[in-house]
Amino acid sequence: MNEILTYRGRPVTDAEVAFIRDLIAARPELTRRGLSLEICRAWNWVQPNGHPRDMVCRGLMLALHRAGHIGLPPPRVVSQYAANRRLKPRPVEIDSTPIAGTLGSLGPLRIEQVRRTAQEPLFNGLLAEHHYLGYTPPVGEHLKYLVFAGERVLACFAWSSAPRHLGPRDRFIGWSPEQRRRQLPLIATNLRFLVLPWVQVPHLASHLLGRMVRQLPHDWQRQYGHPLVFVETFVDPERFRGTCYRAANWILLGRTTGRGKNDQTFRPNRSLKEVWGYPLHRHFRERLSQS
Repeated sequence: MNEILTYRGRPVTDAEVAFIRDLIAARPELTRRGLSLEICRAWNWVQPNGHPRDMVCRGLMLALHRAGHIGLPPPRVVSQYAANRRLKPRPVEIDSTPIAGTLGSLGPLRIEQVRRTAQEPLFNGLLAEHHYLGYTPPVGEHLKYLVFAGERVLACFAWSSAPRHLGPRDRFIGWSPEQRRRQLPLIATNLRFLVLPWVQVPHLASHLLGRMVRQLPHDWQRQYGHPLVFVETFVDPERFRGTCYRAANWILLGRTTGRGKNDQTFRPNRSLKEVWGYPLHRHFRERLSQS
């Protein structure tokens, strides 16, 4: 069997492409979602929590369609959810009275997971307005958090699936390409971390990072049915020194090449980022290097 392409680390063979073509021909009544569910069922392509990898499968079908390997039926409806994802988050009104003082003066802090809750628009709007990178809808597995002191919002965290290829991390772990393909879901990326600009409390950022890495693995296991063993993040050294990550015992792993994941020129086309990592398991290398 010949390999047609590799999609998100999964090789796709000519026999599997033929299976998809035959399914499309045999079941013309199926929508694209219906096709993806049938393929997931036939290939036993499921997430660790048992749910089908529906969105990943649809992405694979679209890649095959665009490359001319299959002919998908036209979309029957435009997903309102997909349309909403492309809209810029609405501005939010929030109390921006300055918050200062000591960490202890804030009182008890709450870290709430807000993805798919009524608080999610608030999270999206705060990142869009106050984070220098703005808001980009995460892809893959992801969770969103707001940090509260009483009713006041102090900070936002976004966590997502890890990128497949990241040189400093891969060298630090020491895993093979096959081990990385199998174990990559055990890593999450701190996609965004924002302490709101009117919050000026020494040591708050490092304190929240310490709290977050204790809470995140439990939430991730509950949501996605598999553990996390390692977390990572990117820091732009032209803007930040990574002080809060260092204070929270994260490890500086190295710098990116500045080329991005889809680079074809092998030349830097964006700023270099520092890569920081934090092991969540004592024997993280052994766990991540299992075949």
